Formats: sequence, C-alpha cells, structure tokens
Amino acid sequence: MRTIAIDFETANERRDSACAVGLAWIEDGRVVRREARLIRPPEMRFSPFNIRVHGIRPEDVAAAPGFAEAMAPFLPEIAGALVLAHNASFDVGVLAAALGACGLPQPAYTSLCTLQLARRQWPGQERYRLSALAAQFGIVFRHHDAGEDAFACAEIALAAMREAGAPDVPGLARAHGLARLRPGSAAPVRAA
Repeated sequence: MRTIAIDFETANERRDSACAVGLAWIEDGRVVRREARLIRPPEMRFSPFNIRVHGIRPEDVAAAPGFAEAMAPFLPEIAGALVLAHNASFDVGVLAAALGACGLPQPAYTSLCTLQLARRQWPGQERYRLSALAAQFGIVFRHHDAGEDAFACAEIALAAMREAGAPDVPGLARAHGLARLRPGSAAPVRAA
C-alpha cells in the first residue's frame, strides 16, 4: 500500500482555505520523495493568527495555483493510499473541504493520525506535538512549513514502525487499530 504523509497550512479559520500543502512518500522504510506547493485560497483573506503560525502572506500566494491545480498531480496517488497526518482530523478535513469547494470528488483512501499513533506507541509522555516528537527522535525540520511538517510526520511514523518491529507503516496502523477508511465520493461534495 502506498504511504504518503500530508500536511496543510490554511489562510484563515476555514478548512477550505489551504494556502500550502506538503507531502512525503514512504517506501521500504524510508522517505523517498518530498513535495511542497503554495496554494492560492479561494478568498485571499489571511488571518493574522495564521500568518504568525506559518508566515505565509497573501502576496506569497497571489500567483500560486488554486487548490484543484496544485493538488492535481497528487490526487491519483492519494487514491487508495495510506495517508498519514499529525492531527489527521485537521488535515483530512482541509482536504475534504477544499475538494468540496472546488467541486471535486474525494478520493477513497485510508488515514492514520500520527498523533494518536504516538500516544499508543509511547504512552505517558508529557507532549505529543509534532515538534516535541521530532526533537525526541532527532528529526530536524522547520515547523509550520507544510513540506517540512509532512516529512517530520513521516519520520515519526517510521520511528514508531521500527520500535514496534512492524514490517511497514500500514502493518503498524493495522496492529494499533488506528487506520480509518475514507470512502471516496462518487459525485462532487459541496463544502458547507
């Protein structure tokens, strides 16, 4: 099963306001590919809070492609894959909302939240934030950069896989019972 870590940054509080995406592919127990794209959100309203978090400003994405164009090369790879995200409810929600806002169908895939995985794999830790786990495992990355966050997420899943002695990340997900099937939609879904 193809395994891809994904991370989104958003322009504001709306889930359909993706302004950056990062992806990291895992094969044979290592990250083999990384991609990151800026995205022009449907409305160019950037929250000062979000800008403070990720540093992306409207002028940075003014000439960037919209969500459908930015994600077009990746959607066929997401279909049928195991998609990892740290706090997956956020990133899976962004993917669903942004696809809906574009009138695009949701691909069928399985998701795994590496935050939940970390809580199961390393119980009793004080913090499970992406930055805290990355520091614990010596993963060097720039936090709140979508490409870097996807890479760190993938590396955390690989650290858990190695520690658990699992053959691969999908096997680890099955062992922990955390994988969640995300059925695709046959017709475009509109965001609420």
